Amino acid sequence: MAALQTPSPFAGTARRFAPRLRYLLLPTTMSLSSSIVSSRSRDGDGEQPLLPHSSLEIAGARRGLLAGFDSLRRPYRAFPVFASNRHVETIFAAFTRSLPTVAFRRECLRTPDDGAVALDWVSGDDRALPGDAPVLILLPGLTGGSQDTYVRHMLLRARSKGWRVVVFNSRGCANSPVTTAKFYSASFTGDLRQVVDHVLTRYPQSNIYAAGWSLGANILVRYLGETDKCSLSGAVSMCNPFNLVIADEDFHKGFNNIYDRALANSLRAIFKKHALLFEGLDGEYDIPKAANAKTVRDFDEGLTRVSFGFRSVDDYYSNSSSSDSIKNVSIPLLCIQADNDPIAPSRGIPREDIKANPNCLLIVTPEGGHLGWVAGDEAPFGCPWTDPIVMEFLEHVHNETGSTSKNSVANEPQGVPKTSVPHLSEHV
Repeated sequence: MAALQTPSPFAGTARRFAPRLRYLLLPTTMSLSSSIVSSRSRDGDGEQPLLPHSSLEIAGARRGLLAGFDSLRRPYRAFPVFASNRHVETIFAAFTRSLPTVAFRRECLRTPDDGAVALDWVSGDDRALPGDAPVLILLPGLTGGSQDTYVRHMLLRARSKGWRVVVFNSRGCANSPVTTAKFYSASFTGDLRQVVDHVLTRYPQSNIYAAGWSLGANILVRYLGETDKCSLSGAVSMCNPFNLVIADEDFHKGFNNIYDRALANSLRAIFKKHALLFEGLDGEYDIPKAANAKTVRDFDEGLTRVSFGFRSVDDYYSNSSSSDSIKNVSIPLLCIQADNDPIAPSRGIPREDIKANPNCLLIVTPEGGHLGWVAGDEAPFGCPWTDPIVMEFLEHVHNETGSTSKNSVANEPQGVPKTSVPHLSEHV
């Protein structure tokens, strides 16, 4: 139900041991690279059909277009050290994946309820990129933001292709300001809607796309399913829990309790920075429960479900699942999941709805863990296996749409005049 990219007492130790791990794993890395090169050679000799490899589960009416993606014609091979255990892969990626250096320029948007969200743009892109460059909005997972490794790797790959990239940091995340007694939730799409409208206003000649992970993916897919006139031109969902009831069930089993406690710690840390905003709230709020939450469910019961008007935490989960939105998605959407994801269970994937919607595609890898995908050319410390596929898909959609075309709704009224949306810019 969330992204495992949280502060941990083990994080510093893991970073210190990363150089030693690189040395120990170098022989394996070289062997795997040779295997990949060999596989590419066989694919190019004319004897192999141009089809996604059989190690991948592919579904969707437009799955044929994936045959042209070079990265999908090779078998999915998790890095050998981690292939046998989803938890090892998940934790290794969270703590030892390299963190690229990115200079950001922060822009804070004021929301209609006097809240605030932070947009982190790549510093200097206003001058370096043309006004009609495609824009990619990135939505991290629960408590995640522009500081996370998987976010920065995706940002740099898109930027290397000439795309303008912005990270949408939800309220309280990545030190985004919190100005009201309200954070964000799996169900709430209002902040994302405002961000998309703001980006469209700033770059009216550009096509706008979005990619989300974990809870960010759930919010993104819910947004996509809310209207037939979606302002985005294409989107990618990764590690989406889809069915939050199923995800919550699995979150309390066995080793998953470790993730649950880690994410609860991060939620408490964000809450405590802004605790004074929640003093004296009446009604059904249970502020002590949220402030001392041992699990994500505790936090959602004490605070989140009340803030967003749900009768109970179970009511919140059952009515916030993006699996219900898939059938209404009206733009190209690629969903990438790992079959062994401990946080976004494979049994929660709405496979039949994805197959029935001509706009949707699904790729399921046999391994990958949650936000792990330690495979591909840059394994084990570089970008996730998914990054090249994401860009191949988005560039295909962009070329299909027409690189100079505008979004069809860019000039339509959006209820609140876009020029009146207040915002504050700052550098980070």
